[in-house]
Amino acid sequence: MIVVPLKEGENIEKALKKFKRKFEKTGVVKELRNRQAFSKPSVVKRKQNMRAVYVQQLQLVEE
Repeated sequence: MIVVPLKEGENIEKALKKFKRKFEKTGVVKELRNRQAFSKPSVVKRKQNMRAVYVQQLQLVEE
């Protein structure tokens, strides 16, 4: 269960933003989407490799 402590007089909008951030970090939605359709391990591995190459290229361009 996600708990977002509120300080005295804190805006509800900030609390909602904190809740959404914590919820995203748990990865529940991402896992749910992954479980909706089966993907072969080879396809998953290929996507991970492609993402790693993409991130590495971004880092090289940044330097």
